[in-house]
Amino acid sequence: MQEFIITFRETFEVALIAGIVLSFLKRTNQSRHNIIVYSGIGLAVAVSVVLALIINQVAGGFSGETEEIFEGVMMYLSVIFLSFMILWTIKHKHHVKEIEEHVADDLNANYKMGLFFLIFVAVLREGVETVLFLRGIIVAYEKSILAFSLLGIVAAVAIAWALFKGMVRFNMKKFFNISSTLLILFAAGLLAHGTHELQEAGVLPVMVEHLWDINPESITHPLHEKGVVGSVFKSLFGYNGNPSLLEILSYLAFLLVTLGWWWSYEQKQELKASVE
Repeated sequence: MQEFIITFRETFEVALIAGIVLSFLKRTNQSRHNIIVYSGIGLAVAVSVVLALIINQVAGGFSGETEEIFEGVMMYLSVIFLSFMILWTIKHKHHVKEIEEHVADDLNANYKMGLFFLIFVAVLREGVETVLFLRGIIVAYEKSILAFSLLGIVAAVAIAWALFKGMVRFNMKKFFNISSTLLILFAAGLLAHGTHELQEAGVLPVMVEHLWDINPESITHPLHEKGVVGSVFKSLFGYNGNPSLLEILSYLAFLLVTLGWWWSYEQKQELKASVE
């Protein structure tokens, strides 16, 4: 579920931006510049794949305490990038006019590289975030993520295509609100996992080793990591059957900061709209 949602969300954002630009070019009879858009997407995807291969190669060279530190740092980086992506999306909500104006300004000035870099940077940003987050999932949950990651990409492209063709309609605000909430919960779980790895490596203090420990209980216990509820929470939100105090504190602090900022921002926007 995590890898599906992250690739679906990231690919859908890329598809929206590309769709907005391609639709603008078609509407203004400048479809000859489509190749620039496709080139920007292609190069950004290639760079993202190379980055994934490099990270995988580097990670394979570590063992023991060094591996735990590397894995913990990777999870922290994933959370940082993912957080910026979520908060940026909430704040900007894909301002279609801004993107179109940027494209129009570049083409009017005959600055085709401006169009290329607009697409390249947008796709690369999502690609880097995807690579880091998927790496974090692999490390934290020790599972294969290829099948559902590809399924997320295919589903996002298909739905975005149908959306621009007018074949489907859905509430974009609700979609981004729900997916952002899920990603915040995913990121909180990944942060707790990173804290656990750094504690095992001796980088962070253990403080209280286990606030509770349900794992020794029978697997029939619903909150056991392999139980009915626990297994779902573990795969979705990074639930741990025997967390340390610092893991819980990092998890709750992250939720408090991100959800608090989101609520505060929405309140300001509502106040601004009422005044206008």
